[in-house]
Amino acid sequence: MYAVVQEGGGQRMVRENDVLLFDLIDEGLAIAGNKITIDKVLIVGSADGKTEAKIGMPYIDGASVIVEVIEGVTKGDKIYIQKFRRRKGYRRRTGHRQRYTKVKVLSIKG
Repeated sequence: MYAVVQEGGGQRMVRENDVLLFDLIDEGLAIAGNKITIDKVLIVGSADGKTEAKIGMPYIDGASVIVEVIEGVTKGDKIYIQKFRRRKGYRRRTGHRQRYTKVKVLSIKG
């Protein structure tokens, strides 16, 4: 099965047993092993395509995705931001690393 859930201001397609990086959950205080239920499910469908997908308006009643926290805080790749003004001697370079929560999708109900 697969589902499309609303997470962190965006939409994410998930399948059972996927390991994903979600936006930081509980300000990084999520403990490894905790199970979290996501109720904002937009679409639920089967992987074999034999049954039609359920589409919510905006959410599907009674549908949920259960995920397990693997790591409370993990960091993404470093992104560099550079500012430059030609002929002015102005150069700035800063960096940013986004923090994520690593989760594993246990089950999809819907």
